[in-house]
Amino acid sequence: MLTGNRELSAKFLIGQQVRHRLFGFRGVVFDVDPEFDNTEEWYQSIPPEARPRKDQPFYHLLAQNHDQTPYVAYVSEQNLILDDSDEPFVHPDMDEYFVGHKNGHYVTRHKAN
Repeated sequence: MLTGNRELSAKFLIGQQVRHRLFGFRGVVFDVDPEFDNTEEWYQSIPPEARPRKDQPFYHLLAQNHDQTPYVAYVSEQNLILDDSDEPFVHPDMDEYFVGHKNGHYVTRHKAN
């Protein structure tokens, strides 16, 4: 989760619905890394011509493909656009992170630590 001034550098917020710029799958942001924070193996598995820069926010998404199959995705900011469609979004883990939908975004479920 982003803290302090780093949060201001993220274009998308937790609870926003987004779409992948190249592949078109949809997702809802449930966490943000201020810069790449995955394995080098994962990063190297991306074809070099499509490999994003590491020095940008990366988003953890509850995602669904075109067939509405749910999964979790990790996507760079440069590859996301806002999804302002009215298409319903269904994912089996939504209730773990969100309590509903209000004013165009999903409302975060606050968990006790």
